[in-house]
Amino acid sequence: MARLKIQTAKVEALHKNDLEEESVTVGVQIRDLRKAKRMSVTTLAEKIGKSVGYVSQIERGISSISIPILNKISAALEVSNSWFFHGEDDADPTEKAHIVRASNRRRLSFTGSGMSEELMSPDLSGDVEMIMGTFEPGAATGDEKITRETIEISGHIIKGSIVVEIADKSYELSIGDSFRINAGDPHRTYNNGEETAEVLWILSPPHY
Repeated sequence: MARLKIQTAKVEALHKNDLEEESVTVGVQIRDLRKAKRMSVTTLAEKIGKSVGYVSQIERGISSISIPILNKISAALEVSNSWFFHGEDDADPTEKAHIVRASNRRRLSFTGSGMSEELMSPDLSGDVEMIMGTFEPGAATGDEKITRETIEISGHIIKGSIVVEIADKSYELSIGDSFRINAGDPHRTYNNGEETAEVLWILSPPHY
């Protein structure tokens, strides 16, 4: 009986450690994403109806996070819940700061737009963000050009073809072509071809 109690205690301790590690991991991802979006702790707290202290504790892994709260945080940061979790083949802890395995990319889908993105960088805490963007035929970044005053964007066409509009000029690009959009340049990207296009984006600093 004593041995059974000891074994049970060990299992409970391991389970507790797993939960604590998961809380820390999700908390760090929430913090990184919030900072990349230039959102303050105060603003996030207001959006989810919680205190600044509570959000701070979540980001530091001190407080556990429930699914309803994660839903609110995801909505506030404009991502799906899956952004904060990886698959069963999660990377070795020693790799997470440097390596992104193909099976563990975090994916963003934009409903009804024909666009999706996969984060190729390990996280959003660095000075550069790398994304694999997919454009279905006819998909576009929007009807109007957008301007990012502080972000420089470069791209490399991996598959298909796209049109990049920068200021008053339009460029048709295909496999192997590259481009740069300087900070402050109004721009728009769309797929005018008949096949899916893939673009490797590099942004500095990160915008997600």
